[in-house]
Amino acid sequence: MRAAVLGSPVAHSLSPRLHRAAYAALGLDWTYDAIDLQPGGLHSFLDGLDHEWAGLSLTMPLKSAVLPLLDTCADLARAVAAANTVVLRGGLRHGHNTDVAGIVAALRAHGIGAPERVVVLGGGATARSALAALAQLGCRRPVLVVRSFPADTLAAADRLRVQPEVRALSAQVFSGCDLVVSTLPPGAGDVAATHVRNVPALLDVVYDPWPSELASACRGTVVGGAEMLLHQAAAQVELMTGLPAPVEAMREALADLKP
Repeated sequence: MRAAVLGSPVAHSLSPRLHRAAYAALGLDWTYDAIDLQPGGLHSFLDGLDHEWAGLSLTMPLKSAVLPLLDTCADLARAVAAANTVVLRGGLRHGHNTDVAGIVAALRAHGIGAPERVVVLGGGATARSALAALAQLGCRRPVLVVRSFPADTLAAADRLRVQPEVRALSAQVFSGCDLVVSTLPPGAGDVAATHVRNVPALLDVVYDPWPSELASACRGTVVGGAEMLLHQAAAQVELMTGLPAPVEAMREALADLKP
């Protein structure tokens, strides 16, 4: 069977390392590749898949673009308007979102289970997943720091019954917060580095390069993007294979990465 991660850029992705380790531990003779793909090519790519394909992982900029191309879509993926996983079964495309589970599991693994005042940096697809994850952890009034009005994200927040306070970046935004979640791409979150020094906890979804300037600046608990990726990939493995994910084998696949 075949699987792959699609997106652009995608050459840096750790998903092949994680999925291949999982398949080896499960004794599956499956392949997993990284394929650079823009939204304009997604429809034809999906149409060209045959019965040998089990599933796909999706990263930027495909998580929203895939939605109209799915046969079914899980409620959570529909609510956040982002599917990072497509399971191919019975000739149909089934969309899921495992980013939410990845964020929740990564935070809980570091003892962060019930944040009260949270600042989320960014307003894209990953930010929407972050809002859903925070809702699951009991935080329904986070602060959302964005450059422009995030209509799609606020619509998703309404579906999730989350009421974010939209703010521009400033030092005051971080006053009294107990968790910062940066959903920004590499380098973009560094503008907030001077503001996160004294926050108790930070989740930065970036994992390459690592540590980011943002993560290095924080003196509190830092959760990296690789931890989130590990747990969302484990959920993908279970969806695609129908087997329990070998999380420790997948974690070991990341052990030789530079901190």
